[in-house]
Amino acid sequence: MNFRGLFPFGVFLHDIAYKHFCNVRLDYNQIHLIDLGSITMADNKTKTSLFDFFLLSVFLVCLCLAPVPASAQGRKLSFGVNGQFKILQVADMHYANGGTTRCQNVLPSQMAHCSDLNTTAFMSRVMAAEKPDLIVFTGDNIFGSNVKDAVKSMNAAFAPAIAAKIPWVAVLGNHDQESTLSRQELMKHIVKLPNTLSKVNPPEAAHYIDGFGNNNLQIHGAVESSLHNKSVLNLYFLDSGDYSSITSLSKKYDWIKTSQQFWFDQTSKRLQKEYNKEPNPQQGTAPGLAYFHIPFPEFWSFDSKNASKGVRQEETGSATTNSGFFTTLVARGDVKSVFVGHDHLNDFCGELKGLNLCYGGGFGYHAYGKAGWERRARVVVADLNKKGTGSWGDVKSIRTWKRLDDQHLSVIDEQVLWTSSPK
Repeated sequence: MNFRGLFPFGVFLHDIAYKHFCNVRLDYNQIHLIDLGSITMADNKTKTSLFDFFLLSVFLVCLCLAPVPASAQGRKLSFGVNGQFKILQVADMHYANGGTTRCQNVLPSQMAHCSDLNTTAFMSRVMAAEKPDLIVFTGDNIFGSNVKDAVKSMNAAFAPAIAAKIPWVAVLGNHDQESTLSRQELMKHIVKLPNTLSKVNPPEAAHYIDGFGNNNLQIHGAVESSLHNKSVLNLYFLDSGDYSSITSLSKKYDWIKTSQQFWFDQTSKRLQKEYNKEPNPQQGTAPGLAYFHIPFPEFWSFDSKNASKGVRQEETGSATTNSGFFTTLVARGDVKSVFVGHDHLNDFCGELKGLNLCYGGGFGYHAYGKAGWERRARVVVADLNKKGTGSWGDVKSIRTWKRLDDQHLSVIDEQVLWTSSPK
């Protein structure tokens, strides 16, 4: 069967989806994805058929046109009946203007047919494969200096997550604000989008905390378990800023400030008290994970040889000032791993003083990368202990792996980041 005749309808459906959610008009003359009846995807060795694109377009429209709740702010996150909670990290999309925005650092055979839409396709594929419970965008969601309209670009960047109705949260990187909106304005727009759990800032700290997008999410125990009303996994999201406001450091990267560390410390202590109190008091602290964009200097401790998994292919773009956040995290002890973006060619995890330091690896096609080194996403799964009664208890382990945007969405670098002590 010849599916070439389906292409205009497929583009029509794709256009509906993006206009509906993104308020972006796709110029068909600028969608350079057609190559002799095939559409070039992320891997130069493989091509997704036109019919696959047609089906993807139909799928997106069905998702987009279905009723979507206006907000997920009051939504309670819990472990599933399988005793797992899965998080997909999307680092550095660098989304700009859709089909007219060319890719960076791809193979010559990919260049003519590669755009922001490849980033969109990758996200749709990895969401379908992993079925995450939460998506975390760790900054540089848009590449502000190339963006014509920050609102439209943000909407387009987050559109696949919105269409899939998966809860999501975003922090900002150092490039998001380089267009038409400030960091505060960007976060005020993000928190209005469907299904997001992002916050401009935590209400209890809004009067003193630096940055925008600082947030805490509590993941409750499995439904119908004794811990279904208690947070057994705590997620922290912090704004690592863009560039220092100190004159002598004006061209240097920013860092997580004292006010943010104070908020983290207070929040962590409050959550520990809630974890330890009735009903169903638990011992110790619930494990935590932290997500932000710019790595702190301790990431320099690792290279491809001493990292537990993954590679270093570029320098760590941290602040020249060490704000002490690593020390703060180690002192509290509840956060077991931090996840950052920023340095697209690094995707390693390494453990230092009991804390795992992990890069997400570059996700977006308009972001700088390395030709032949596939764009990638990091997946994190927390598993619960199963009690003798067969019901689910507290967190047993935290695992991670990465998905590559190749023909098979290959899984690489599976590893256990943390396991609880035997009780």
